[in-house]
Amino acid sequence: MLEAEANIKSPAVTPEAETGTSHVRLEARGKFLFEGDEKVYVKGVTYGAFRPDDQGREYQDHRRIEADFAQMAANGFNAVRIPHTTPPRSLLDAALRHGLRVMVGLSAEQFIGYLIDRKKSPDIEQEIRSKVQAIRGHPALLCYAIGNEIPAPVARWLGRRRVERYLHRIYRVIKQADPRGLVTYVNYPTTEYLDLPFLDLVSFNLYLESEEPLKAYLARLQNIAGDRPLIMTEVGLDALRNSEARQAEVLDWQVRAAFASGCAGVFVFSWTDEWHRAGAEVDDWEFGITRRDRTPKPALSVLGTAFAEVPFPADLRWPLVSVVVCSFNGSRTIGECLEAIGEIRYPAFEVIVVDDGSTDDTAAIAAQYDTTLIRTPNHGLSHARNVGWQAAKGEIIAYIDDDAYPDPDWLTYIAATFRDGNYAGVGGPNILPPNDGPIAACVDNSPGGPRHVLLTDTEAEHIPGCNMAFLRTALCSVGGFDERFRVAGDDVDICWRIQERGWKLGLSPSAQVWHHRRNSVRAYLRQQKGYGKAEALLEEKWPQKYNALGHLSWLGHVYGVPRVLGTVTRVYFGQWGSAPFQRLYEGAGRVQSLLLMPEWYLANLALVVIGALGIFWRPLFFFLPLLAISAGIPIANACASAARSRFAGEGFQLPLRALTALLHMLQPAARLYGRLRHGLNIWRSRVPAGFAIPVPRSRAIWTDRWQAPRARLESIEGYLRDRGVPVQRGGQCDLWDLQVRAGLWGGARLLMAVEDPGAGNQYVRSRVWPKCFAPGLVLSLTLALLSAGAGMDGAVTASIPLALGALLSVCKAVLECGRASAVMLDSIAAHGIATAKQQTMQVRG
Repeated sequence: MLEAEANIKSPAVTPEAETGTSHVRLEARGKFLFEGDEKVYVKGVTYGAFRPDDQGREYQDHRRIEADFAQMAANGFNAVRIPHTTPPRSLLDAALRHGLRVMVGLSAEQFIGYLIDRKKSPDIEQEIRSKVQAIRGHPALLCYAIGNEIPAPVARWLGRRRVERYLHRIYRVIKQADPRGLVTYVNYPTTEYLDLPFLDLVSFNLYLESEEPLKAYLARLQNIAGDRPLIMTEVGLDALRNSEARQAEVLDWQVRAAFASGCAGVFVFSWTDEWHRAGAEVDDWEFGITRRDRTPKPALSVLGTAFAEVPFPADLRWPLVSVVVCSFNGSRTIGECLEAIGEIRYPAFEVIVVDDGSTDDTAAIAAQYDTTLIRTPNHGLSHARNVGWQAAKGEIIAYIDDDAYPDPDWLTYIAATFRDGNYAGVGGPNILPPNDGPIAACVDNSPGGPRHVLLTDTEAEHIPGCNMAFLRTALCSVGGFDERFRVAGDDVDICWRIQERGWKLGLSPSAQVWHHRRNSVRAYLRQQKGYGKAEALLEEKWPQKYNALGHLSWLGHVYGVPRVLGTVTRVYFGQWGSAPFQRLYEGAGRVQSLLLMPEWYLANLALVVIGALGIFWRPLFFFLPLLAISAGIPIANACASAARSRFAGEGFQLPLRALTALLHMLQPAARLYGRLRHGLNIWRSRVPAGFAIPVPRSRAIWTDRWQAPRARLESIEGYLRDRGVPVQRGGQCDLWDLQVRAGLWGGARLLMAVEDPGAGNQYVRSRVWPKCFAPGLVLSLTLALLSAGAGMDGAVTASIPLALGALLSVCKAVLECGRASAVMLDSIAAHGIATAKQQTMQVRG
């Protein structure tokens, strides 16, 4: 379905010019490594461990090293990993001569036992510092690996927090000694749960001998890595227990799967069958891609071919993609966007720019590039998106914002994800560009940014509009974008409508774009106010997606968001620590859910009012300490989130973290302003005007028109949704079928029972009863008790406003229960009338 008419070859990535002394130190930018402006895919092999000489030196056979490195370079390798021993500088010199980069192991895992038994503990930090100082700044240096596979039983003994702190301490030592050096830790599935957000690269050793499980686990690792490069530091197969032919076959798809999943690099284990460990030669396995005498195995030539075709084979067929850029007064950034689009390495794409009534030079700038420029009056973002896809020729419509620019392989990863998965839409990460300024960095670490919501490691519930792509057929089927969303919310709406059709959305973790963040506090808060307006519009259209407080009830988890206060975490170890894949599971606690709500500020305001009444009744002053706690929790959460935030460099970061904490506190207020201004508030009612006394009621209908009970409930549910009523289905253990929530205080529930006496007849019973919700009940009861206490103390001035508050709360509950009951009864009546009409038509026929 996604094949172009012609067999267009995918261009191989241009080989990196890495010879002689021209090496420039690599930088981690998003999901990949770069040498200057050139992306570098790491194509490596592990080297060693070998038998040391009499002086304990492992890498002193210079002629052997030179010959091995020359053979590696001739077969397409550009990197070598020294896993167990920090190599001498002479080895890095040899690597430089052959265009190889070196991942240097610092072996900090060898010292982990001293955290248990501190007797005769060496100066670990000085040991690591001296190793780094011996090779720091070398042009052949790829990165430092803190350690390799801390044993799972030891990590379980110490506890993950202690291990994480230890690795973070070593990381800081390395950065102090070599600030520009990249740092990683080589993990493996048995300690996958270690949370190491400070690392520049995420590295894993992984031995899976089946292709589908490998692809699934790579997707999980990409989510663990987040917006950082993922490198597979060991993949391989033992040729002794399998065969050399089988080894070549498995290594081929292991390497191809890793790069296709978006890995920044792969190291094959190992260069040679010659291997030494614990004072003895290892002769009971043959993981090497050369034999002990360095004669090549079949795997060597297979890997050379695979590396030459990174990230995808050259003979794949690619669909035509239409890239759509919608812009309104985007002259400041659209040139950068279109320049980068022109450098995309994809064989078949077109570019469409929709100028949505700009009053600046947007159109003039866009006209300088090879694009189709469409100018329209200003009708908003959704209208511009519709104009774009309707003018497009491609099977895939890829959207990118005018303040973003893509990675050269952006479209390749998007198209590959469509090809490999049954998706109607695909999104990718949007990452802060390097050198975008300190305020933008703080905004990037603050809430409210464009993020994915993931249902699984590969399936998304929501993909942000700045980097999203859809099948043209899917957009056509749902009628395109809803044009009521002029600035924001269009991406959420289109995702929900596509999923409502039963289609899936996917995540391509390496289809990255660089997306500029707001570069001033004022612009950030203005953006959040706009998002508040979009939430109000979405809630008006999709009331069933929102709870009584007016907040989205996402089914998935938000990609890339750091943990905050109240997060529940647990590690799956398996019985007695036996699980080969030991994972960290996280869940949002109630505190975290409340902290994400802007209405927390309204709750604090209510506490201020109640506390102020303490002037008239002193016990109410006790609400002031409660206010201090309530106001202090968001501050503590903001500070904790700022402390976990990641900033480039290792300099003085206190001002950045202070501003990030401030933005964490201001963002809910800005979002609240936008929500309240456009009608999304806790006292709103989302059911039509009407009222029925909120008491339990039962009805029954006799019909000779048989219908499945589920279909009857779906008919009532559809009737309610068509009227814009927020209706919810009962769960697996609920004693009700449908619930209408009129607001924060009350609603109504429906239970239906269908009897089948036979001959196509049915007796349909339905019961409707009011439901008061806990927040309204708690508020009413609290105000009533406080009013009674103040009255008994003779503090009438305090008692009266409290009593009025309780009375208003009770009246609100009665009103909402009555309205919900009325609309629920109306839906049952409408269903009964329809049934009667069907019976009449059948008799007349």
